[in-house]
Amino acid sequence: MTKKLFGTDGIRGTANKPPMTAEIALRVGEATGAYFLRGDHRHRVIIAKDTRLSGYMLEPALTAGFISVGMDVILVGPLPTPAVAMLTRSLRADVGVMISASHNPYHDNGIKLFNADGHKLSDEVEYEIEQRVIGDAAVDLAPPEKLGRAMRLDNAPGRYTEHVKQTFPRGLSLDGLKIVVDCANGAAYKVAPEVLWELGAEVIPIGVDPDGFNINKGCGSTSTEAMCSQVVAHGADIGMALDGDADRIILADEKGVLVDGDQVMGLIAAYLRKKGCLEGNGVVATVMSNLGLERYLEGLGLALRRTSVGDRYVVEHMRSQGYNLGGEQSGHIVLGDHATTGDGLIAGLQVLAALVVAGKPASEVCRVFDPLPQVLQNVRFTSGQPLDDDDVKDAIAKAEKRLEGTGRLLIRKSGTEPLIRVMAEGEDEVMVGQVVDELVGIIQRVVT
Repeated sequence: MTKKLFGTDGIRGTANKPPMTAEIALRVGEATGAYFLRGDHRHRVIIAKDTRLSGYMLEPALTAGFISVGMDVILVGPLPTPAVAMLTRSLRADVGVMISASHNPYHDNGIKLFNADGHKLSDEVEYEIEQRVIGDAAVDLAPPEKLGRAMRLDNAPGRYTEHVKQTFPRGLSLDGLKIVVDCANGAAYKVAPEVLWELGAEVIPIGVDPDGFNINKGCGSTSTEAMCSQVVAHGADIGMALDGDADRIILADEKGVLVDGDQVMGLIAAYLRKKGCLEGNGVVATVMSNLGLERYLEGLGLALRRTSVGDRYVVEHMRSQGYNLGGEQSGHIVLGDHATTGDGLIAGLQVLAALVVAGKPASEVCRVFDPLPQVLQNVRFTSGQPLDDDDVKDAIAKAEKRLEGTGRLLIRKSGTEPLIRVMAEGEDEVMVGQVVDELVGIIQRVVT
């Protein structure tokens, strides 16, 4: 089963070019709606988006597709991806849709799909929908009297805000904390500052002036310089940077030093374990997480279970094996007791709770282990399968042998961009850098 349309996180591409055209979005709406039609009840779909200009093109196209097969559409406007998952469950919708390309620049966009219980679709379901979109099978359109309707839900942001606030421990307050929050000019530009302020914090918001073009531009979780500088400039206690659809978070301590997703998972794991709330006696992360996290958890008597890259693979393992904490180094943190997907705001609140309980600076609380040196480089390619080349295979085998016992090597194709990602980590920083440089050089010769 090889998918052509869906990647590791839905469908993604350049706006107004296949697969991110209005025509394909219409067909995705038709195919997804037809797949999820079950029984005789009035079916409904939740559609949200981030702040990209192209959202105005894709939202009506998807809406038309769902309506054409007889599904009612509830439009909620700009909201975080985890809000879609939450609203799909709470409103008893049959499917949820998020229009976003996450941390990518404005000229990209994407479509993420959720089932009725708020989880991202499995590979098998995505494949079924994909065949209806790109295959020859016709979708049964509804007769005129059974067409769906569209409506806007004005109180959707308030519903999500209250849901997020309820995840913060009762009896605690953010009073006295000064927090910089960078909303990436994205989907959380309204709700994130509101949540923090309503819980008692003094809030310095940045990245809250979206114009359709500036999402993730010089701000957000993949461009953290602005957050870090503002933390220092304002003498803030901590900084929080979300990405364009707010399903991931990167932090900065009071000194403006970054705290990545691995540190966040380690901190929350220890916090939940102390409260007796950590299920599965461990954490689920991806192959990208640092060996330092694995060793830290082992020291606590906890296990680190690794999955393929992608938060939905983390969630699938959490659900099947009984874990309630998982995530990615990039900042996707999944707290299964509160959410069905990565939620940057909810994860941030758990860190803030630990900070309040400890009564110590973020630089002491949030750095729970020393990461092993890790180097990641990307190689862009335009065609072919570079990893199948014999010279590349031979170089990978030699690099793995070189790191054996002291580190590890990970080479993979990106699921969202035409990139080969080369990552190595180990105890010897110089060796790690040499291994990555040599492999990148060989792959570049193959793809050029």
